[in-house]
Amino acid sequence: MASSSLPELPGLPGLQTRNIYCIGRNYDAHARELNNPVPVRPVLFNKPLASLSFDGEILLPPFISEPHYETELVVAIGKEGKNISQDDALDHVAGYGLGIDVTARDIQHELKKASHPWFLAKGMDTFAQVSSFVTADAVDDPQKIIFTMSLNGKRKQTGNTSEMVFPVKEQISYLSRFVTLQSGDLLFTGTPKGVGALRGGDLLQAEMMPGDVTLNVRVKSII
Repeated sequence: MASSSLPELPGLPGLQTRNIYCIGRNYDAHARELNNPVPVRPVLFNKPLASLSFDGEILLPPFISEPHYETELVVAIGKEGKNISQDDALDHVAGYGLGIDVTARDIQHELKKASHPWFLAKGMDTFAQVSSFVTADAVDDPQKIIFTMSLNGKRKQTGNTSEMVFPVKEQISYLSRFVTLQSGDLLFTGTPKGVGALRGGDLLQAEMMPGDVTLNVRVKSII
């Protein structure tokens, strides 16, 4: 049963977020730019609801030395499903939007060296920035989406979902083998190459076509 305390997704009235799932290394060039192998199966992790923000402000704690942006297509799940086939996967999508997966890269490196989960590097407050959504019927094919991100007016990332290692329908099907996907769940689908550093005062501007989705985010350092 939906709780009034759960955040409602802008553009998808009545749809409330419960879980935030993310896929890593889903573009060959991004995996290579961080000296990571290209995965043979989806690399999945999650972010807590506390990291979700629609307010357009990333807050950087003072103990982070290397915060990075990662711009991604975000999928909103519209109906519950378990063991979903790839053929049926897109029927479970309510809409599409944009997201900035903020990563404390310095902390992530430490965690990876210790073979620990990435939670602390990925799950801080405001580290899951999300735009408003367009309904699924506004996008004919999620593997034909172009998105861009500019930092302080300079283009930094261009993503073409046709270049994903694992397409959206495969991500949904694979994830649903392990967990029951619920209405309102979000799936960050991976970032293309061009990730980089953030600092206080930065302005990030992302756009997605088709759908005319935009995301504008300010960065603020916490003293």
